[in-house]
Amino acid sequence: MVKKTVKKAAKKVIKKAPKKVAKVTSTKAVVKTGPKFKQHKTHLQVGERAPFFEGIDQNGNTVSSYLLGGRNIILYFYPKDHTEGCTAQACSLRDEHYFLGTSNYVVVGVSADDQESHLKFASKHSLPFPLIADTNMEIIKAFDVWGTKQLAGRIYDGIVRTTFIIGADGIIKHIITDVDTKEHAKQILAL
Repeated sequence: MVKKTVKKAAKKVIKKAPKKVAKVTSTKAVVKTGPKFKQHKTHLQVGERAPFFEGIDQNGNTVSSYLLGGRNIILYFYPKDHTEGCTAQACSLRDEHYFLGTSNYVVVGVSADDQESHLKFASKHSLPFPLIADTNMEIIKAFDVWGTKQLAGRIYDGIVRTTFIIGADGIIKHIITDVDTKEHAKQILAL
């Protein structure tokens, strides 16, 4: 009888004893996100007259929308000579230059790099088109391609990679803001 009483007492104590709770912590990190980053985009719209542009290229020649009149202009803005993405984009346009020419396109690149940098860049990669040295950023500002952008999580101001397709009549036909640097010429030819 003593054994039964001890067993009953032991069961009561076990039922009343606090149960151990295993503390589970998540292995996932909680990332707080603020508002989604919105990259700057030009205010210019398809169907508008393109701003006049004029500048000096890598060879010291004047390049302007007036002198290129009557041709479809691929005016592409890129951040910096000798960088991976800009080199891929320029080489894509170089590799398809013949096909762009047969479609009555003339290619003109623009960045804030100086004439000497453009000459080295164009020579190194055999670029057959002019690169305007817009060091005072007049063309860049006229086409509204300077603004806030993000690269590798870093947010900063700079030239936002943008391509304008301007018709022979001076009207903007297409604006490419989502540039595929390696296949940029094919993007244009597919329009």
